[in-house]
This record gives sequence, structure tokens and C-alpha cells, in this order.
Amino acid sequence: MRLPDGLQRANAFVAAGHAARLNGGLTPELFAALRAEGLGGVAEHPIRDTLTFVPFRDLPPWFKRQWAFVTVHDKLEYWGQRVRDAVGDARQALRRRRG
Repeated sequence: MRLPDGLQRANAFVAAGHAARLNGGLTPELFAALRAEGLGGVAEHPIRDTLTFVPFRDLPPWFKRQWAFVTVHDKLEYWGQRVRDAVGDARQALRRRRG
């Protein structure tokens, strides 16, 4: 995960995500490496995999906070999309009615 080549680094993080899926847990070293990379980079999906497949009680404190953040963020994003869809549907209905 410390390799200079970006593609190799990305593959290492993907492997950590697969380990979380297959084993339902990670070693402290893998948790630390994912935390060091953080959300928003090449570790985005492996971190989300970890949050999905590792039981909450087995997550280190940083990952528990990330779980709460990701859960709230995703729900707000979902609700926002529902509102945008409803507004779009209402606009289309008004256009058809006026037309």
C-alpha cells in the first residue's frame, strides 16, 4: 500500500476490501492503512466494503465514525434525489397540462 505506482497501490487497497468481504474483518495494520488513506481516494470503495462487511462491534473507533457519516450522507443524498425526481415529475406534468 506504500508502493509508488498508483495502480499497484489501488490493487493493494482493493485486496483489503476483498479481505473484509471474505473474512468479515481485517488486521489492525490493514485498518490503519485504510484509515491513513481515508475516504475520497483509492481507498474509498475498500473502506465502504469494510463498513459493509465487518460487524459494527468489530470496527475500530475511526471506522465507527465513518460508518455513521457514510450512512447519514448516503441517506441525505437519497432523499435529495427523491426530491429532485419529484420536482422533475411535477414540471413535466405542468408542461403537459399547459400544452
